[in-house]
Amino acid sequence: MLGMVEKHGAGMDSQLRKGVLELVVLTLLEREPTYGGALLDHLKGNEELAVSQGTLYPLLARLRKAGYLDISWEPSPSGPPRKIYAVTDSGRAHLHRLTDLWNSFSAAVSALIR
Repeated sequence: MLGMVEKHGAGMDSQLRKGVLELVVLTLLEREPTYGGALLDHLKGNEELAVSQGTLYPLLARLRKAGYLDISWEPSPSGPPRKIYAVTDSGRAHLHRLTDLWNSFSAAVSALIR
């Protein structure tokens, strides 16, 4: 049984990270609109939430396509202009739904594993 848990649990951290990434990214952008590189740096500051560009940028594109994010352009001190992501009103409503869902889900899981 332990070998089975080790084998199947290996990808669980990745699945959990991907599952909460949308909630985390929207929360960070609601607090302060910013560019993708700054989001990556912020997420890297927490080992459990660190993701690659190949994970973050497709998520940002999906959130924008869904109408949850707007973009603007800001000059960069070095290099090309930066694409700044900001949460829309629709994105804020979606974030509140995700937050409620996360709170309910995490409370239920916590109650069961105590």
